[in-house]
Amino acid sequence: MRLIKAYIDFEFDEYNENFQKEFDTLGAESDDPIGQYIKLAKARGETRDTDPVLLELLIALHRKVDELSDIVKNKTKSFLSLKYKVEIEAVGFEYFAISEPLFENKKYYGRMDLPVFPKRKVPVVFEGVDKKTAKILQMHERDIKDYNAFITARERAIIREMKGRK
Repeated sequence: MRLIKAYIDFEFDEYNENFQKEFDTLGAESDDPIGQYIKLAKARGETRDTDPVLLELLIALHRKVDELSDIVKNKTKSFLSLKYKVEIEAVGFEYFAISEPLFENKKYYGRMDLPVFPKRKVPVVFEGVDKKTAKILQMHERDIKDYNAFITARERAIIREMKGRK
């Protein structure tokens, strides 16, 4: 197990079935109306000549307008209350470590504020390996890709930092 330094806000609690519903709901977030439309357009080949970065930026802008609209209408996204708030201090492709010794050999549910674009809460089901380390059991496909990309970017940044010190 190889972990690299990274600092991510994280909330978690012991797993129960109510958390599974939130996990599923947060995963469906990418299936909002604009997300559904874009998936269908891609499937039909209608986005073939579109710049993917520009398309992603437009989608993020559309979602941000929807978010602002909800704020104006007093609609806020509520999450289940989780018992612990800590910081993830190291990440690996299937593992992560937190700053305080809070884990037991149990199954947990958590939400991490993964610093990716667009920024979002990433739900994760995991189990404690030791007091500070956890193994990821369940994460949505899109979140896995972003999590792994984040790890790769952190590794590159650390390598550049080390080269700069020499």
